[in-house]
Amino acid sequence: MGNSHSRSPAAGLDSRHPPTAPVILRKRSSAFSALTLGCTSAPYAASLPSYREYPIREDHSFSDRDEKRSFDPPPLYAISTTPDIIEDAATDAYKAFLKEYPQYQLTWILDALRRSDFARLDRNGETYVDYMGGSLYPESLIRVHNGFLQRSILGNTHSVSNTSRLSATCAMEARQQVLSFFRAPPGYTVVFTANATGALKLVGEAFPFGVGSAYVLGADSHNSVHGIRQFATRRGAEVCYIESTDVGGFDVAEAKAVLARHRPRDKAAPPSLFAMTGQSNISNSKNPLSLIEFAASHGYCTLLDAAALAPTSIISLAETPVDAMAISFYKMFGFPTGVGALVVKESFLAKLDRPWFAGGTVDVVQAPGTIVTMTAELHERFEDGTINYLSLPAITDGLRFLSAYLPFLPLRLSSLTRHLITSLSDIRHDSTGTPVVQILSRQPNKTVKSVGEQSDAGSVVALLFLLPSGQMIPNSFVEYAASRQNISLRTGCMCNPGGAASLLGLRSAMAALPCDATLRAFEQEMGRELGVVRISLGLASDFRDVWRVIQFAKLMGDTVARSAMWDEWLGDKTGVAL
Repeated sequence: MGNSHSRSPAAGLDSRHPPTAPVILRKRSSAFSALTLGCTSAPYAASLPSYREYPIREDHSFSDRDEKRSFDPPPLYAISTTPDIIEDAATDAYKAFLKEYPQYQLTWILDALRRSDFARLDRNGETYVDYMGGSLYPESLIRVHNGFLQRSILGNTHSVSNTSRLSATCAMEARQQVLSFFRAPPGYTVVFTANATGALKLVGEAFPFGVGSAYVLGADSHNSVHGIRQFATRRGAEVCYIESTDVGGFDVAEAKAVLARHRPRDKAAPPSLFAMTGQSNISNSKNPLSLIEFAASHGYCTLLDAAALAPTSIISLAETPVDAMAISFYKMFGFPTGVGALVVKESFLAKLDRPWFAGGTVDVVQAPGTIVTMTAELHERFEDGTINYLSLPAITDGLRFLSAYLPFLPLRLSSLTRHLITSLSDIRHDSTGTPVVQILSRQPNKTVKSVGEQSDAGSVVALLFLLPSGQMIPNSFVEYAASRQNISLRTGCMCNPGGAASLLGLRSAMAALPCDATLRAFEQEMGRELGVVRISLGLASDFRDVWRVIQFAKLMGDTVARSAMWDEWLGDKTGVAL
């Protein structure tokens, strides 16, 4: 009649359905466990739960020894403070870089990781600088997950069979690992979604907006955050924006003023929602998480879009008890795609009113009729249909993997980002001596000097390439030329129109848009392509990636090289069309 078998594993179920065949225990990698605990800061190590053991059927195709070796630390010869740099010019540049950023050498473990889990980058000669679009998966995560799938039998979680119980156990472990990773205190749960966008939509469609309530958000936000305004306006709520600064983010004093001005006036009024972007995916701005506490103190429910923040920053829900937080796992460690989560207070979930129900969310449905009883488990009420149970074990392993390296990332990426910005700003056209690049995004002010220290900005550089005349080089040409140099970057507005408008000085034009506006018409009105070139660093980035981007920028300043690439681009169908 509903979803009566959709339950977490319980002792009662186990006693009624004992295993009917010999089982073995799935042993997690003790070597990986030791590596994880050895590399993290003390608070992180303490937060990691012990590895659970799964009952699975015996299969000799993949031995415990094989799984253990897949997560072993790299051999000693792989551990070095110097990356594999062949080019003489790059070697000299690296030495100069280390003189300016000697603390970078403290992140040598990430050089070892590059060799052991991301060697395919150098084998293929690819420079990947689109981590904000999606992180790269570590090869050991794929090996471990593939091995588990090869020797395990998993079934739909909406049953009590042995295969279903194994899937439910994996799902339960993944939820617990998410809560542990984000240091969530008791009272939080995890709703698995397709991505961060799906998590944000869950809140938007079910939040009890009404006449007299407000939806407050920053202009420098992803479209998935802006989209919630559709639900708010349809229910009579007021939508209030916090304007972006010229380099993205928002002014804290202005944000507090907007929140105070539109705060709920009394407890009888419908609830109001404040949605904050933890880190902009285009402007590189980090908004202070302390603003969440300020909003809560003024009566707001709070929502954090952490999709861009979580991959390289430590987030503690014990210190920042936001009501709900949206994340995508592929942005954190590359695999699997198609799985995100809403990490949410159970008390907040109880306030939400979903506009529909589906398989997996209900206990009893009268048909025909109107009676429906939702399932007792709060998180299950928001997980439509069958969760992605084949991928959830990779979430558990991926978070354990990332927890080992996350404390090192701010130090490493801050050093690389600063060097990249400085170097790009110094490049000049050979014909006129004018700048080749215009940096638009927020630049870090804080110098990160120790492992575990957090940066005041992300590792995103948004820029424009300029002609010798100072005019903008079309982003479509830049992306084409970069691909010819085996550089994966991204151009456009990054699904963040408010942030892009701020960086490009188009806020007035954005405000004057007609209701039937199209991107093509907007670009024609502005007389150029809209958007930026975005370079974003992440888990596997090293000095070589930054150096190759710098060399590419120098090519763009070389008249002969740029002209040759331009002619080649015009010969391509894309270039002709544009």
